[in-house]
Amino acid sequence: MRMPTGEELRDLAIKAIKKKRDFWNHVIAYCIVNAFLVGIWFWTGAGYFWPGWVLAGWGIGVAFNAWDTYGRGSRPITEEEIQREIDRQRRG
Repeated sequence: MRMPTGEELRDLAIKAIKKKRDFWNHVIAYCIVNAFLVGIWFWTGAGYFWPGWVLAGWGIGVAFNAWDTYGRGSRPITEEEIQREIDRQRRG
């Protein structure tokens, strides 16, 4: 397996930083919008907690975004993984 060049490492670092910034922007938007919806629910009588549907649905999206940013999806693809996949496809 060859080591990435300095330029490739720089590109990977920039990509990781952008993913992290995008994730935190997503979290902030989630919090602001859902706080607004909970406020509407509260000021209109606080009956059935309908914002829970938005919180749960969008929360699933935030969780997948977190997994992609900080979990398994954040690892760079290695030459070894590429070669294994090529070999697997050749075998059918």
